[in-house]
Amino acid sequence: MNIVQLTPTPQPVSDPDPIVGGRVELQLLTTLKCNLKCTYCSLGVGDMLGSQTELKYDIEQLAAFVARHLQGKEIYVTFYGGEPTLNLPMMQAVMRRFPEFRYQLQTNGTLLDNLPDWMLGRFSNILVSIDGGEQITDGYRGRGIWRQVIKNLNHVHQRVGGSITARVTWGNPDTGFEELDELATAVEAIDYLYWQFVADEMYAGDSVDRRKLVLVRLIDKFFASSETLYPLVPLMGIVRNKVLPTRGRELYAGRTQCRVSTHLINVMPDGKIFPCPDMMYAPEMQMGEIQGNWLRKSPLQPSPEMPCDNCEAFPWCRGNCMKNLYLGYVKKDERYRRNVVEPICELVRFIGREIDRHDPHAWFARLPLPLRKRLVDAEVYEYVEIMP
Repeated sequence: MNIVQLTPTPQPVSDPDPIVGGRVELQLLTTLKCNLKCTYCSLGVGDMLGSQTELKYDIEQLAAFVARHLQGKEIYVTFYGGEPTLNLPMMQAVMRRFPEFRYQLQTNGTLLDNLPDWMLGRFSNILVSIDGGEQITDGYRGRGIWRQVIKNLNHVHQRVGGSITARVTWGNPDTGFEELDELATAVEAIDYLYWQFVADEMYAGDSVDRRKLVLVRLIDKFFASSETLYPLVPLMGIVRNKVLPTRGRELYAGRTQCRVSTHLINVMPDGKIFPCPDMMYAPEMQMGEIQGNWLRKSPLQPSPEMPCDNCEAFPWCRGNCMKNLYLGYVKKDERYRRNVVEPICELVRFIGREIDRHDPHAWFARLPLPLRKRLVDAEVYEYVEIMP
């Protein structure tokens, strides 16, 4: 009888310094389960949504990983999902085990009222997914969701230690100036508004031109006064990069503002690590694992095939969404490039031209010092891509 000796699969060898720069965003997906079914959810790609509902690693394995690979880095944790608050015990365990870290929560906002005060007080920022006004938000997320989220924000606002940022996925070309302006100025519980142009085929016909009309009004209002700051993160970030171009390069170690090439690592519930939360369906993107305690540099890097270096926007855009650029130019998905990547890049270039029309350097020179500081150093820049 021959006995077959099974050779154990060797663990991948870690890179000596896989994180670029002095900080790291440890994005922990507490679960891939969600209590909503948003029509545009990126986790729907590859049937990721709902596929992992329990953690396959424990808190001490996470601590060992942090000690080995993130030692000496400034660490901020983002709880992500699915809907991360569906695994509240995991969030609490991490916050108690690592009290020195900074914390952010990205949530749909429907369960915020379940969080205890001590947790709310520890968040530097809460990103709340909301898609504009009531009609558009409920159209994507379900009837009554907009009102429920606004009610919850008003309920917890005074107990949150840091800021609350409305994270708008700008998908519907019907999204108007009034509803974005309302989120930014009329909802007292919202400190900032951030939007991201949806990475989906929603740019046909005149939809790009309709978005441009809204952008013109938003940018006009941004520069209408130097006594207040219109808290729209993409406009704040672009103006900051135009006026003080070194700041964007410093924060992201000279690389893309997308963070996936430098210091964003996404830990799935099963312990596998990926650079981009929208590409966890792609095995070739895996860059580490908690249980095996290994980590490599992000495979999602700027490439000569990407046209960014010759783009007018690159000095202040620094490369937009690396996933979009990778799919459109490295993987050569021509349909995705034509219908998603190119329209978004055109909108980003348009924003830059409109900002230049208002002479941002002269406007910045008129700002009072407290507003200058907020524009230049807003902590929320570290938690979102800045670029829309």
